[in-house]
Amino acid sequence: GGVLERIPEGVRHVFVVDDACPDHSGQLAAGRNDPRVTVIAHARNLGVGAAMASGYRAALAAGADVVVKIDADGQMDPALIDQFVRPIAEGRADYTKGNRFFRLDSLKGMPVIRLLGNSLLSLVNKMSSGYWDIMDPTNGYTAIHARVLRMIPLEKLSPRYFFESDMLFRLGTLRAVVRDVPMDAIYEGAPSSLRIGKVLTDFPLRYVTRVLKRVFYAYFLRDFNAGTVQLSLGALLVLAGSAWGAWHWWESIATGQAATTGTVMLAALPILLGGQLLIAALNYDIANVPRRPLHPSLG
Repeated sequence: GGVLERIPEGVRHVFVVDDACPDHSGQLAAGRNDPRVTVIAHARNLGVGAAMASGYRAALAAGADVVVKIDADGQMDPALIDQFVRPIAEGRADYTKGNRFFRLDSLKGMPVIRLLGNSLLSLVNKMSSGYWDIMDPTNGYTAIHARVLRMIPLEKLSPRYFFESDMLFRLGTLRAVVRDVPMDAIYEGAPSSLRIGKVLTDFPLRYVTRVLKRVFYAYFLRDFNAGTVQLSLGALLVLAGSAWGAWHWWESIATGQAATTGTVMLAALPILLGGQLLIAALNYDIANVPRRPLHPSLG
């Protein structure tokens, strides 16, 4: 209720997704005297990602220009909506997201487990999405232009807690421009939905698969550039040097004869050169963050 009361008047539609909430939040929202509010009810709990997808579909059907996602628990200030929308409306971004790490003062109220968990997730998300210049990937306060949203396969988004990272991965494959918006979070003792066990067992495989997909899409399927050459040649040299060194290391153990200096150099040199090429490929990838917004050209 408090969140709905603070939604600015400039917002045309408000879609409340009741994901089979045991507190009957949908009924509470429907009972408010606000003609902008529409409740979408799920018969069973589908997850936060699926709830977001339902809201996105409803917003697109209603003819929205920019769609903002905000949580209902009061941890995100609706007064910031204009700050999230402005970069998109001005053609400087396709997607904006909150960043609680921008100001040091913002971190004072963040529980340590959230600080550590989000810092680690930010690092691996940079690799999986290609957005090396953003932080706080699990932040759910976001805004997106409708033209770009229509290009996202909502049915393929992760239906549960991985959806924010998955969204960034999908945006990265489109080369959409993403910008952080500094914000403070309001916790007030709310329990964290971040579960370390879940993150350690479920997220790593998801991130690895998305890293591989992104690299394939960006450097082998949709484009062939300097990063492709650096990555391919670097990986080949590292593998060749490692294989050569492993074979002769095993041969030395079996025969009892130490490998010659030349043999060691033939193993070490490709690994060193390949490692330098892989570092160069990483540097190319970091510099290859999308800078030209997508939605102005979609028309």
